[in-house]
Amino acid sequence: MAKYSSSSPLVPDTAWLGRGRHLGPEPEQDVRRNLTALKAAGVLDDFLDLDPVEAARSTVLHPRDESADPGPSARRLFEARWRVADDVTVRAQLTMYDSEDCRKEGGGVTWVLAAEAERTWDDRWPSPATMFWPDSDRVAWDDDTVPGVRLRAANYLPKDDDELRHRLRDCSRKSWYIHVVVHEAMTPDARGQRPVSTFLPPSLRHRVVEHRATPEQAQIADFALKRESNVRLPRGGAVVLPAEPRSPDYDAELFTVRNVFLDGSEPTELLDIIRKYAVLPRPLPDDAERALTRLRQGWHLLTPDEELVHARSMAVKYAEALDAMTKSCDLYRVAAEAAHAALAEVRGGDGALPRPPAPGPVKAGSSPLTALTKAFGRFRDPNT
Repeated sequence: MAKYSSSSPLVPDTAWLGRGRHLGPEPEQDVRRNLTALKAAGVLDDFLDLDPVEAARSTVLHPRDESADPGPSARRLFEARWRVADDVTVRAQLTMYDSEDCRKEGGGVTWVLAAEAERTWDDRWPSPATMFWPDSDRVAWDDDTVPGVRLRAANYLPKDDDELRHRLRDCSRKSWYIHVVVHEAMTPDARGQRPVSTFLPPSLRHRVVEHRATPEQAQIADFALKRESNVRLPRGGAVVLPAEPRSPDYDAELFTVRNVFLDGSEPTELLDIIRKYAVLPRPLPDDAERALTRLRQGWHLLTPDEELVHARSMAVKYAEALDAMTKSCDLYRVAAEAAHAALAEVRGGDGALPRPPAPGPVKAGSSPLTALTKAFGRFRDPNT
């Protein structure tokens, strides 16, 4: 089990982070269409569509910061800015990546989304995912990086015992999302098959993955969870799967529900523990930390006021650089004049090059190099 360190950077309470795979044929075009439609509707203030290489070269805020570079496997970068709660600005970056899975049939394109608000994130705000991706089942953008797992769906656990254990293990160790395992006491009707995430507030809805265990999987699912995560799954109940490294504030009893009625009604108790889990301190994964750094230090979509502040800052930097160059030129001129004076002294003041000494035995301390050294020494110290 991975160890949780209090010194590890935590996910900021102002941030929203997501990572997944788009399995459709035109991921970039899906994003462009959605951004264009939302800007036309006044939902977005503005957006940018950037080539990753050009974006890295033209990083506005920190042009020399390597953290702003999305990396060689990046294929497209999008930025969007919108406002929530009337005056709170949200900035978000979506980066798409090619990966080894992309070369395989059905591997899709990996995407990373980092959003940050000017104050603590409120789950009632719109989901950043639906600012870039259309919230439609017809666009397959919502697969987790763990194979076979989707957002916005009730994902049934594999029938094979080993596959079931491996999936639960990968979800707790590799995924950025909150994973909930629900056991069906009996096979539900169409209303009961509705994902629990549909009852969650907008920004939390796309941070939760629901797994379903069929009635006959009660024992194997409970055994796998006990072995992989040291939690239990009650018959007809549910448990929020702890992420690794596990937060010291996680208590399996507090995040377990004994009964979940899958009849289409709102599972209030389960929703409450999901909300409580969502606000626990979470260590920031390495990839998520890089994405958040790129958002903060590689931002291009500036407001007019930000552009003015940036222009003034650049003017100050250019002035400082010009002043440093001027001082360097002055120092170089003084050094050059000193070198010319020393050379003139070596030549005896007549401007002619010194004649080479006649061949003969060389006495100690009388070489031309020694004479030149003494001449420079006299120039540096007039009292010599």
